[in-house]
Parts: sequence; structure tokens; C-alpha cells
Amino acid sequence: MKAVIQAKGLSRKFGNLVAVDHVTFEIFQGEIFGFLGSNGAGKTTTVRMLTGVIDPTDGTAAIQGHDIRKASLLSRTHIAVVPEEANVYLDLTIWQNLMLMAELHGIARHQRTKKATHLLDTFGLSDKIKQKARTLSKGLRQRLMLCAALVTGPEILFLDEPTSGLDVQSARLIRKTVRDMNQNGLTVFLTTHNMTEASEMCSRVAIIDKGRIVAIDSPEKLRSTISARQYVEVSFADAKPEINELSSLSGVSQVDVDHRMFRLYTNFPGQVITEVVRLVDQKGLEITDLSNCKPSLEDVFLHFTSDSKEKDL
Repeated sequence: MKAVIQAKGLSRKFGNLVAVDHVTFEIFQGEIFGFLGSNGAGKTTTVRMLTGVIDPTDGTAAIQGHDIRKASLLSRTHIAVVPEEANVYLDLTIWQNLMLMAELHGIARHQRTKKATHLLDTFGLSDKIKQKARTLSKGLRQRLMLCAALVTGPEILFLDEPTSGLDVQSARLIRKTVRDMNQNGLTVFLTTHNMTEASEMCSRVAIIDKGRIVAIDSPEKLRSTISARQYVEVSFADAKPEINELSSLSGVSQVDVDHRMFRLYTNFPGQVITEVVRLVDQKGLEITDLSNCKPSLEDVFLHFTSDSKEKDL
């Protein structure tokens, strides 16, 4: 596969603060690549370097083979960026926003009209083209931002928290449309805090912590690296066992409690379920819920980032 983004030892300092510390990765054509990290981990700084907003302090990166420092204008011709906060022109109508963006990128008049019409229909904005952007809700502004980015015909789309704070309908439409366009060849660089969204949409994800890449692979392979974090969740009716009774069951390595839900960590979920049922029979208890759970991407994220390590100390 062809690498459309290559970062090698990419670093950025702000005074004595190392925001990004020698990160190296490749993103391949046609991927939806997730970039996950806590606030302040280095996500935004990395994206700002890749998109030409700021220069790296050290290292380099290339977009479609064009060095982001030596050929920054060429590298930016291949990309479009949708920030978390919509920055559309508020006093222009929806249609005027798209026409302006297309014109700035040199899209011919007949092409920009055709593209804009198609995108507005796709994002459910066709009946609002005469509305000024300032009258739109956050969800509709975000849809407009995506239209404005895509009307330029980018090969690579950078999305920063595209569904954060949106209504369910807008979030679902944006996810579906991005997946559809990815199927047609669009490469997507997605930064998000939404682990479910990343797990469902991304072919690979990278986790950045304190400026360094601490894990990178497909969500499924990352989940398999912490298979020991499998767990059985069980809740009981009014009467419930003591925590020490559950932690002493064969195969249980750790027990966490969240309200009435007990989470039993184990490498042997089948064995633990059998032991739980036996304990319930012995004590005359009643189970209201029992399930075998594999690690989620959120579990992976907590495993690899400093937040979880600090909690374990």
C-alpha cells in the first residue's frame, strides 16, 4: 500500500515544553486512521504540523511525498481540514460559503456547482442554501464545514472531533458519509475522544501520550494485546456476595465494583461464570445480569496511557 502521510521523528517544543516527542508513523491510502489521546497529549500539535499551521522543531513529515517544510504549499494542495469548532463565514449563506471555498481552491465554475449541489444533498442541507451560516445549529454548521472541505476535492481529510457535542442525527449522518467517501478512496485522519466511534470507523489507530506514540495498530489487534483484561460482569438482586467472596473465586484476578455491577477480571471467563453460578446457588442469591466482556478500545487506551498507570500506583 502507498503511504500518503509519513512522519519521521516529528517533534515540537514550546519553550521548555515538549508537546510532541519524535513521533514516527505512516498512513496509507484509503485508510481511516484514528489518532487518540487525552487533552494535552499532543494530538492537536501533531495535526497542526502535518497541515502546515506550525513548523516542527525537529524531524520531518511528507504529504503525498511533499515535505511539509520544503514544499508546504504542495503538501497542502492534497488535504482539507475540518476543525472541532466550525469556522465558516457566518455572514455568508451556505451556498456562498461553498462557492467561495471552491473558488479559492481553483475549482472551475461548472465543477464547483455540481460538487456543491451533490454535497448539500448528501448532508441534508439542500433546502437551506440561502440561510446564513450564523443561523445554523452546531450540527448544521459542522455539516457545512464538511461540505466546504470536501468541495475542494481533497485526497486526505483531517477531522478533529467531528461529532463532538452534536445531535444524534448529525453525528450519525457525518459518520456514515465519511465512511461512504472513504470507500470511494478518501483517506481520513481522525482525531477523537470517542472510543466507540474510533473502534467502529478506523482501520488503524495510534495512541499518543505525553507527546509520544505508545501504541499503533488495528483496534482488534490492540484489544488482543490486553486479552488478560477480559472480564465477567455480574449484578445481583437485593442480596449480593461480599467482594472477597468474588475475588477468591478460581480464575479471578481482580474485582471492581460500579454501583450494583461487579466486574471480575480473568483469563478464563467460562470458568469464572461457572464459579459465579455455583456461588449463587450456594448462597441462594439471584443474578439480574451476567455477561462475558472482551476488552474495549477504551480499555486499551487506559492501559497504554499515563492516566491508568497513575491510578494503579
